[in-house]
Amino acid sequence: MAKGILGRKIGMTQIFNSTGQLIPVTVVEAGPCVVVQKKTDDKEGYSAIQLGFDEKKAKHITKPLKGHFDKAGVNALRYLKEIRLAPDENEKYQVGQVLTADLFKEGEVVDVVGTTKGKGFAGVIKRYNFARGPMAHGSNHHRHPGSLGAVDAARVFKGQRLPGQKGGNRVTIQGLEVVKSDKEKNLLLIKGAIPGRNGALLLIKESVKVSS
Repeated sequence: MAKGILGRKIGMTQIFNSTGQLIPVTVVEAGPCVVVQKKTDDKEGYSAIQLGFDEKKAKHITKPLKGHFDKAGVNALRYLKEIRLAPDENEKYQVGQVLTADLFKEGEVVDVVGTTKGKGFAGVIKRYNFARGPMAHGSNHHRHPGSLGAVDAARVFKGQRLPGQKGGNRVTIQGLEVVKSDKEKNLLLIKGAIPGRNGALLLIKESVKVSS
């Protein structure tokens, strides 16, 4: 990974490009982010930078975190995330450096990491799109999972799709195009949908699978 930035999902809208084509976009408040710490192969065993996003009052953080921020010479921040970098890329960043939305340009392809909306406890029809059973009165099998596999196993195999918590998972959407980058307003307009509720924390990073 060469670069990345933290942001907050604002919501979805649509814009028209130069040819008049309508494009659905997600508006993301990207940064400003501060480099709070640099990690190197010599000291920590890997190369990375720690980014902070969204300032908060110092009285609302713990003493260890306050010391961490004071050492970096930055204000208290709500979110901290690490981004792995190659050693040569790590040298381009300095503690206290501010990253803004213009880190990504129009036309670049990015991967976006977010947490999907939690839907609570759900059955297999809502959770996995299972087909229902016959709705006649005598079927006694309307919305149940059905067969759980081999009879002689006397147990349920791991990975069996059953009712349970739906959503609330960390998800990465790959190969999304940056339609517009606005440095003044710290906004990125990214083509398509992005996981999570409005206001949720996102990690926008350079795509690992850029199609030719």
